[in-house]
Amino acid sequence: MGRYMKLTNNLAKVCMGNMTRRDAVFAGAASFALGSLGLVTSVDASAQATKPTGQAIIGFSQEVTVLHPLMAANEVDQGVWWNLFSSLWALDHEGKFVPVLAKAIPTVENGGISPDGLTWRIELRRDVKWHDGKPLTAADVKYSIELMKNPAFRARNRTGFDLITSVATEGDHIVTWKLKEAFAPFTSTLSWFFIVPAHILSGFADPNAPQFAAAPVGTGPFKFVSRKTGDHVLLEANPNYFGKGPSLNRLIFKYVPDLNALYTQFKTGEIDYVGIQGIPANFHKEATALPGRRIYDAPLGGVENLSLNLAHPALADKAVRKALNIAIDRQSICNIVYYGVPKPAKNFLPPAHWAYNMDLPTPTYDLNKAAAMLDQAGWVRGPDGIRVKNGVRLSFTNSTTTGNQLRAQTQQLIASDFKKIGVEMLIKNMVAAVLWADFWKNSEFDSLMAGTTYTIASDPDVTHRFGSGSIPKLTGSGSNVSQYKNPEVDALLARGRKEHNVAKRKEIYAKVQALINDDLPHLPLFHMVIIEGTKAGLDGFSANVNVLANSWNAANWRWTA
Repeated sequence: MGRYMKLTNNLAKVCMGNMTRRDAVFAGAASFALGSLGLVTSVDASAQATKPTGQAIIGFSQEVTVLHPLMAANEVDQGVWWNLFSSLWALDHEGKFVPVLAKAIPTVENGGISPDGLTWRIELRRDVKWHDGKPLTAADVKYSIELMKNPAFRARNRTGFDLITSVATEGDHIVTWKLKEAFAPFTSTLSWFFIVPAHILSGFADPNAPQFAAAPVGTGPFKFVSRKTGDHVLLEANPNYFGKGPSLNRLIFKYVPDLNALYTQFKTGEIDYVGIQGIPANFHKEATALPGRRIYDAPLGGVENLSLNLAHPALADKAVRKALNIAIDRQSICNIVYYGVPKPAKNFLPPAHWAYNMDLPTPTYDLNKAAAMLDQAGWVRGPDGIRVKNGVRLSFTNSTTTGNQLRAQTQQLIASDFKKIGVEMLIKNMVAAVLWADFWKNSEFDSLMAGTTYTIASDPDVTHRFGSGSIPKLTGSGSNVSQYKNPEVDALLARGRKEHNVAKRKEIYAKVQALINDDLPHLPLFHMVIIEGTKAGLDGFSANVNVLANSWNAANWRWTA
């Protein structure tokens, strides 16, 4: 800390003569940038009305690892993508679709979608340029769609794209495609679909193009500068951005794996915004009293849960999953570990979602009943107290990211209760970059503790999470890492994807929720609330349940003090 203060003070002495008060704030907060990046924070005061100024240091507890926006990744990566790339449209914090690259949101009414839902026609803006100066054209959208359909490409999710039978362009600014069947969730799906440059990627033989991931080129408000593995990603303002902003000159996504250390750096001013897993709930009261800080209790569209690998010989038994579900004291986890901030969950959708099934039964914590269920299912306690059936021990590992002390405490509470009913849950945590790689994608885990958003943007279609055709270990895409298979769920999801009537869709997804609630491929713990914080002078922050990271609109962030 002494070295940091010396650097900051020296910078202030040298640069104060030509710095505004706003830039002085940057200097006082920029130890990371100065010490690690060698950045200079002074700017030309006369140009501040027209040029982006200053920087924001964004603290994430998981490392940014995937810079190709169409590949399998996690929420921290999307937090960067929103700033590097552009989608055809986006969902804002009010749940409204907002055009980005497209001139308008396609609907049946405006002719963008045919009455049968099979033909789509998108007109693009004409003033968009890639970061290398090349113009964005319909060919880029066509290439991006075809990349998602390429079986050799490591797509994060092909749902919807697998229905496209043909893509065509009309000149440079109109793209059309045809679907083999109507797909109601596609408008929401496309709000997370970032367009990539055909003129660069088409030159690589490998569709996964590691060269592009190492130096991505987008059309977003910020340009890629550098990445230091295990430390940070640096972006700078795009002077040719077609939209509003950016107001900041730089974004620095800083990786701090330990949540306590991340919060400490937020307190001391080394970090301007703390997001993703956020501020630990045990610091919530203290954080709200910090001078010069703004704290946001931001609801998320996801659920903290135990995802179970149904290929595990013990977890494959539905009776085991049902017993585990009532052996979890959700209320105590919320109250004791998370200081009453979140609420217990019984479903994968948040209660405020329009498709939420209000009639699902609430699991009641009951260890005696859980033990009796295992007895009835033929799981007999062995000499060490752990149950066995047909030579299989009722033992499995649980994994989450290292550095999250509250999750570690939750694991201990759950493991303690499980042991009381003869179940052994061993803890096997690892750094995020390892956890969310092949370990997750290839279902190498027994169980995971994670915060999961099951929907894509705002649509309740969960084919990519629970469809039997979305098991990445088997198909190469999708997010059904639990390897869950239920033909009835598959059939309902297929119906829901074709149905445009909201009332009918709600009925369909209520049945989907009931079936999944009965099968329990995952055990919901609580509805996620992230405690995020910014410095008081950083304006423009807006929590958005329709995205995975609240750095989604960093182009609108600005320093006002």
